[in-house]
Amino acid sequence: MWDDAFPSFLIGLREGLEAGLIVSILVATLVRAGARSRLAQVWTGVLAAVTVAMSFGAVLTFTAASMPDTAQEAFGGTLSVIAVAFVTAMVFWMRRSARNLSGELKQKVTGALAMGSGVLILTSFLAVGREGLETALFLWTTARAAGESAGPLTGAAIGLVLATGLCWGLYRRVLKINLTRFFTATGVVLIVIAAGVLGYGLRDLQEGGVLPGKADFAVDLAGSVDAGSWYSALVQGVFNLTPTMTWLQVGAYVVYLAVVMTLFVRGVRTVVPGQAAGGPARGPVTPRPARRRPVWWVPAVVVAVPAVLAGAVVALSSPKPAGNQTVAVSETDCGKGFTAPKPGRRTFRMHNTGDKTSEVYLVDPSTDAVYGEIEGLAPGTSRDLVATVAGGSYAWRCVPTGGKAVTSQPVRVSGGGAAKPVAPVSERDLAAPLRAYRAYVERGLATLVTQTRALDHDIEAGHLAKAREDWLTAHRTYASLGAAYGTFEDYDRKIDGRADGLPDGVRDKGFTGFHRVEHGLWHGESAKELRGPARQLAGAAAALHKAFPSQDFAPGDLPLRAHEILENTLQFELTGDTDEGSGTNLATADANLAGTRQLLTVLTPLVSTRAPKLLPTVGADVSRLQKLLDAEHQGNRWTPVEKLTTTDRQRLDGATGQLLEDLAPIPDLLEIRKSA
Repeated sequence: MWDDAFPSFLIGLREGLEAGLIVSILVATLVRAGARSRLAQVWTGVLAAVTVAMSFGAVLTFTAASMPDTAQEAFGGTLSVIAVAFVTAMVFWMRRSARNLSGELKQKVTGALAMGSGVLILTSFLAVGREGLETALFLWTTARAAGESAGPLTGAAIGLVLATGLCWGLYRRVLKINLTRFFTATGVVLIVIAAGVLGYGLRDLQEGGVLPGKADFAVDLAGSVDAGSWYSALVQGVFNLTPTMTWLQVGAYVVYLAVVMTLFVRGVRTVVPGQAAGGPARGPVTPRPARRRPVWWVPAVVVAVPAVLAGAVVALSSPKPAGNQTVAVSETDCGKGFTAPKPGRRTFRMHNTGDKTSEVYLVDPSTDAVYGEIEGLAPGTSRDLVATVAGGSYAWRCVPTGGKAVTSQPVRVSGGGAAKPVAPVSERDLAAPLRAYRAYVERGLATLVTQTRALDHDIEAGHLAKAREDWLTAHRTYASLGAAYGTFEDYDRKIDGRADGLPDGVRDKGFTGFHRVEHGLWHGESAKELRGPARQLAGAAAALHKAFPSQDFAPGDLPLRAHEILENTLQFELTGDTDEGSGTNLATADANLAGTRQLLTVLTPLVSTRAPKLLPTVGADVSRLQKLLDAEHQGNRWTPVEKLTTTDRQRLDGATGQLLEDLAPIPDLLEIRKSA
């Protein structure tokens, strides 16, 4: 949170001090001119400016939330670039104007006093309004970059409170601040922050499809920098620099920083002594006779009009239900009340009027592609289904428990845009990948039988050094079969069980398999003591090989295992939790990665047609993690997890976490849907 607060604190302090100085100079000028009755006009303009800024922030927040994901990226990126332009103009303007701000405003106030209350209100509104709009835009941009609003809002609030205190001190002549130096120093920092915001905005535009080069990375430190570490969060929060950046981001960051910083530093000039404090100007002003204060309705109007306009914009841009009626779901009549919706993000209220729990899908009836779904809609209940609608054909498909699918009459939607449905996957689609993976597992089990027998023979002959080598070879083979563990039933516990939870721990009779043998081999047990466990391991491997062809391997398990293998790796191997003395957890992690790669190979045809950009990203993640693992072994010697440096462990954890994140969509993409 606090790492995201600093940029907003700085902008709140700077913009608050700018606006506060302007207000204090306006007030001081009126007081010294004997026109205290006109102060209400100043505060009315200030109130109007604050209301407009807050309304602008509300419009940004709620209109962006109602957009499709790609449109949100494009919208956010555009506003980030605009925010950078505003901040850049602001730091240059304040650098030039800090010395002469008091005199310029004094002239404006003198003119306003002569022209009437409306002009004075407008003067204060315009003086404060620009800072308010800039603050709202910059806060929205930084909150979106941070992914949360608490930090940016807290930072801005602290900055505004501090700015208010400084302005009060300057007004009361209890503080003396060299404002030119202050605005110069903060301008330098803001230019650096703005460079990061520009890079973030351009990345959003790439994600939104507005700019090319989304996958062209100039910097890719995800494998060597832990994105969750405090220092990474600090750099990202303050400077918007991320471990992976495209060429466009890096180029824009460097060019902006070089050009703008050079121009800013060259333009800094020496401030005339006595003008730096920025205090209110003195001197008599002879105004026209004071007019009566604005009546109560003037402040009410300046507050109400922006708020009403903002509410109208938000209301008009918010997603609407498809129609006035809910859409009925039942085992006999699916989609009753469904009419052709308008393109855009739409919310449909689904109500189950039948007697059975049902799954509901919004589909393209010509291809069975799914735009949205609800699982387990119970009788008599209602739930919302949100989907993006574009030009095309749409229908509802209801699949009651134990019943046949019912499809509504299709409707045709006219309009542009592009919705992204998910092509449904059936058991038939997964049949070929399942056959290929079963064949891979059967070959692996045959190899495992041979290797565990060799391990058994080593121990029988008393060759414990050779047994340690053969143990690692056999264990890596078993670890590479991770996607099939769910089908191995009790064999997995016998082959790769752990001592955790057993009454006698490593001495418990129920502790069998690889880890039992590992404990003995690396804790000085004799060959005689290990013969029983080794023979049990070889027997269990042979029994599993014989039983596997008849074991049930559900097709839907394949997509689920895509990330579960490495979840276990992160939880057990990369923590050293399963090490019983060999120090080879990283070797096991390497075998798990090989198993994941094999699983992705058989799933590639299905994934590539549904998410063509996903596989290159995952492939880069796999290569990054493989490179880190390769660096930790020479021959059969692997670095024990506890011997890893903090940096190396963070890199491994970070690379595995990134791969897990990118693998996460696969189970949903390849979920077996009854809509097919």
